[in-house]
Amino acid sequence: MELKAENISFSYHKKKPILNDVSLSLNSNQIIGLIGDSGSGKSTLCKVISGYISNYTGEVTIDGNSVNRNGYDPIQLIFQHPEKTMNPKWKMEKVLRESWIPPQDLKDTFGLKDNWLTRWPNELSGGELQRFSILRSLNPKTKFIIADEISTMLDAVTQVQIWEALINHCKANNIGILAVSHDKDLLEVICDDILYFNEINHI
Repeated sequence: MELKAENISFSYHKKKPILNDVSLSLNSNQIIGLIGDSGSGKSTLCKVISGYISNYTGEVTIDGNSVNRNGYDPIQLIFQHPEKTMNPKWKMEKVLRESWIPPQDLKDTFGLKDNWLTRWPNELSGGELQRFSILRSLNPKTKFIIADEISTMLDAVTQVQIWEALINHCKANNIGILAVSHDKDLLEVICDDILYFNEINHI
């Protein structure tokens, strides 16, 4: 499978485009890194590719077909701040079940403890919440993961654990990853290739 974003342009303000004619492609057996400065538009591109922003020009396709955004989206975005993506009035079991019910072995792989399921989002740390976010994105219908600075807020040991678990699962299930970060050392370790945002964004 191949995910393509072609000739993507978008602006929050008409006179100041944040994305201009951006194109990239990602196969389902690849981990591609995207590096760029904070505030450069990387997260905006992530939201376009994953369907959170729709009023852009250009095209996002999987194997040449427009992405079906009705129902479960095969392109899943994992945000940097997981607490902003969860309903604070839901306990964590409901947060997880909103996507799917992962098997126990997968929960164990991501270090997700059973007693966390009965807690509210504000009772867990950022690292614990991010484990839920990642696990929630790994629904069997997922074909591509957009990982937007997913480990920036985590300590070094947790970063390694989470990336290792995510990469192993995605490789085993033929899920492509676009890893977005400003941490070049991290991307050089985990990625097959690295794109530089300022080289693909023609502003």
